[in-house]
Formats: sequence, structure tokens, C-alpha cells
Amino acid sequence: MIDRKDMLELTRRMTPTRTCFKRIAGAYMDRDGEIDNTFNVNFLNLSGSDKTTHLAIAKTVPFSKTNEQLKEHRFPKAALKPGTFRHLLTVILECGLKNDVLLETLYEEAGSCYKAAADYAIAVYNGTYDIPIKSSMGEYQYESEEVYDFLICTFSPVTGDYEIGKPDYGFLFPAFSYRSADPGAIDIFNRDPDHPQDKLTQLILGAGTISGAHASPDI
Repeated sequence: MIDRKDMLELTRRMTPTRTCFKRIAGAYMDRDGEIDNTFNVNFLNLSGSDKTTHLAIAKTVPFSKTNEQLKEHRFPKAALKPGTFRHLLTVILECGLKNDVLLETLYEEAGSCYKAAADYAIAVYNGTYDIPIKSSMGEYQYESEEVYDFLICTFSPVTGDYEIGKPDYGFLFPAFSYRSADPGAIDIFNRDPDHPQDKLTQLILGAGTISGAHASPDI
């Protein structure tokens, strides 16, 4: 079960003046899951309006209804091996979104499973949260006890001239549990829990080797 307080704590670092994001990458996809265009930039280099837009998009995942729209899923033991989608996420996180080959593998694999009625965008955000120590009285201290490095990935409809809308699906990796990173789990968001993206979720949690795993020696 996800603790709502953990998610709210994380979202407090998702503001224009206190942003926790370092980099953003993504792809514009057609409805059939083919890549139309990609982007990869330092988050701080975005214009003020673009920062506000992307902060709202990324924040949708942790700020959603916990344990309803946003649910924690544990990876099966077999999914922890090299070549799986989880391993792909791990190496993308380790390189800080600076390996476009790995990112394109993510877009292609996810695009082959995501059900879309129209063109959409996949956005990947790399954030870092210096978790402060919390006293027994619930007060935050200045000292840090852990640095939480994470990815938020969103799938959103696209309108007009590459205008990204509110996400319909997304995830937070690794899961943020008990104010700490849990690399054995992932928090997955479905805007409409009654119509989840089951095929994509199965890919993310799956133990099989992804078809793009040969694309880089790092996976």
C-alpha cells in the first residue's frame, strides 16, 4: 500500500522554485506506437511556461489518488535479471537520461503495448530528492538520510502543435515507500482504473527479455 504522505512529500519538491528535476526526455508517438520525434534537454533550460507545464504533467503521477489510480506493484524475482524492462529503467536512471539509444528502446517497447486512440507523447523525468531526516515529533531536520534518484514516466494525449495534455498512464520508479527508494517495486498510474493499460503494465513487470535489449552493451 502507498502512503499518501510519502507522495505529498515528494510533490512538494515539484515547483518552479524548488524543482527536483534535472532532465527531461521524451518522444511524440503516433497512435500506432511509432516515433515521430524526440527531445532530450536539461530541465532547468526550459522556458518558464514549459517548466510549469511539465511540472504539472509529472506531478500528476504522485499526486493522483493513492491505491486507486496509483498502485504499487512488486517486480517478480525473475524481472530483476538483465535484459528486462526493469533493468532498462535502471540503466536509464543510472545514466541520468543521457543515453538516447536506451531511451528510444523504452519508447519503442512501450509504444508496442500502449493502447492509444490518437497521437500521444511519452515523457521521462529524472528527479533527485535529498530526503531530510524526520524527528519523532514529525518535524523535518536539515540533515539528509538518503538521496532518492527517480524516474517519472508519463503517457499523454497530444493536441495542436505538440501540446502535451494530462497523462492517462505513467509510473514512478523506483517506488517511494516509507520515505525511501524501493528498487524492487514500481508505482503505476492509470487515470481510469476501470480501463487500465494491462498490456503495458505486463511489459513493465515482465521477466522476459525485451526485443531492444541488444541495442546497447549496458543492458
